[in-house]
Amino acid sequence: MTAENIIWKDRFADRARRMNASEIRELLKLLDQPDIISFAGGIPDPALFPAVAIGEAYRSILSDPVRAAQALQYSVSEGYLPLRRWIAGHMAERGVPCDERNIMITAGSQQGLDFIGKLFLSRGDTALVTAPTYLGALQAFNPYEPHYDTLMPEGGNRTPESYRDQAAARGGRVGLAYLVADFANPSGETVSLVAREGLLDLADALGTVVVEDAAYSALRYDGVEVPALLALDVARSGGIERTRTLYCGTFSKTLAPALRVGWVCGASAVIAKLVLAKQAADLHCATINQMVMHQVAEGGFAAQVARNRDAYRERRDAMLAALARHMPEGVSWTRPEGGMFVWVTLPEAVDGAALLARSIEECRVAFVPGGAFYGEGRQDNKLRLSYSLSSPEQIEAGIGRLASLVARMVAGN
Repeated sequence: MTAENIIWKDRFADRARRMNASEIRELLKLLDQPDIISFAGGIPDPALFPAVAIGEAYRSILSDPVRAAQALQYSVSEGYLPLRRWIAGHMAERGVPCDERNIMITAGSQQGLDFIGKLFLSRGDTALVTAPTYLGALQAFNPYEPHYDTLMPEGGNRTPESYRDQAAARGGRVGLAYLVADFANPSGETVSLVAREGLLDLADALGTVVVEDAAYSALRYDGVEVPALLALDVARSGGIERTRTLYCGTFSKTLAPALRVGWVCGASAVIAKLVLAKQAADLHCATINQMVMHQVAEGGFAAQVARNRDAYRERRDAMLAALARHMPEGVSWTRPEGGMFVWVTLPEAVDGAALLARSIEECRVAFVPGGAFYGEGRQDNKLRLSYSLSSPEQIEAGIGRLASLVARMVAGN
């Protein structure tokens, strides 16, 4: 058989069946169309990037022969030591005393999710995820062929035994519990302190791992900060080496996403195993990017975060006001205290995917239909709106157009 006659889909491993395109990544292509108002991609505003500081960091590193040689050379898989030590200090400020042995640098927190799935999910195991949950987490876990069960931090009455029995009936164990605890993607909701403690109780009873995706935790605009799950775990267990929580952090939403610098923080025994996954995947993250990120973070992380908060708070407020002003009766939405997203529930008769098709054609407004964010039990009358990339004027115009279309569809037009 010649290469041109190969039917490639028949040659892929079984796990490839669960590797599907991200609806969000496809929708990002619409950003190239200038007449589209996009509430689709939950991406930071490039106008807020510390481009000057990043440029200065590259120049200072590359103009020094010793640092340039280090920056352009192979490096250790754990990550650039000064950056890991800075992150350890940052985690200590969040209530997680640790050192560099508890930190591994990843290519964004997304790579951390991939490695954690590889380490803790065997085929047929169950991953507990919220409904809805972050689409990228499902994409990271899917190739390891898990089942999914619904994690209900707030108000759920599932017992540990029910989770354990369901996982066993499917031929595996509960491999991990995953959630975005602060300003979740896609819902914008934050898990309460009581619910976080309950989740740790559940994980203890199941003997499983908690994966805390903290991508948006720095972007709080109002309300009272809730301790990180890992901080609560440290407090109740007596130290990070006794915890079962893995914290996935990133600089993508605060400094710049393209440098692809994130981290995993957890017990050193787990970090050591994740380092082996990193070695097999890509050896290490780009050393120069890690050095630049360290210099920029050390020089102005807090100021940059404050700048981001001010900008996104104004846009969050604009979107909530526009939704209240324009959406017809029967539509509801979350009211996030931070992050980048509002989660909208439509009347059951309105399908989010059908609404998107008409919205792009008739209104030139994009968003993400909610069905993509479910491991199981898909709900199609939901949609995710992001306010991070639009001005208050664009938000007012876009929500007005979208609300008018929703009203027409509810009326059967």
